[in-house]
Amino acid sequence: YSHQVQAIAAARRGRHVIVATPTASGKSYCFHLPVLQALSEDPSATALFLYPTKALSRDQEQSLLTMIEQSGLALPSLVFDGDTPGDTRRVAREKGRIILTNPDMLHAGILPNHTKWASFFQGLRYVVFDEMHTYRGVFGSHMALVVARLRRLAAFHGAKPTFIGATATIGNPLEHGSRLLGVP
Repeated sequence: YSHQVQAIAAARRGRHVIVATPTASGKSYCFHLPVLQALSEDPSATALFLYPTKALSRDQEQSLLTMIEQSGLALPSLVFDGDTPGDTRRVAREKGRIILTNPDMLHAGILPNHTKWASFFQGLRYVVFDEMHTYRGVFGSHMALVVARLRRLAAFHGAKPTFIGATATIGNPLEHGSRLLGVP
């Protein structure tokens, strides 16, 4: 679809992107493809995928792993949530190139321990927000503060990631995304 071409091209140029199209319109390609291309070209590049719930990140993990496998890439992609065992958490911190997580784990498990995640943050090229419409009201204002903290810590480690948001059910994607992510 033309929206996929536009979104992928903009993300590859380092522009923040919000994709607001109906369900089953290929929004996942709009963030999977630029992320996979960047990570295949730069062995130090990393990406953070945020899903509003633990269940959704687990659900989306399989489609991402399938795409990675079909592309012939060897990119460590791990879910980091409350169910992630200690050994896997260590591997995620030390070797993860793509981390799938939720707002709670970002706030309580990753950001306070950013020094342990230093190499991940140094290479952070993309931050993806799927189901971006869920971050509204009080939850949205809290998430905006967590994102500000994420941006500050990424900058501390020398990274300025590109944000990509995806939603099927929001009437004001540009305004909402700009306010949530704190970027123009």
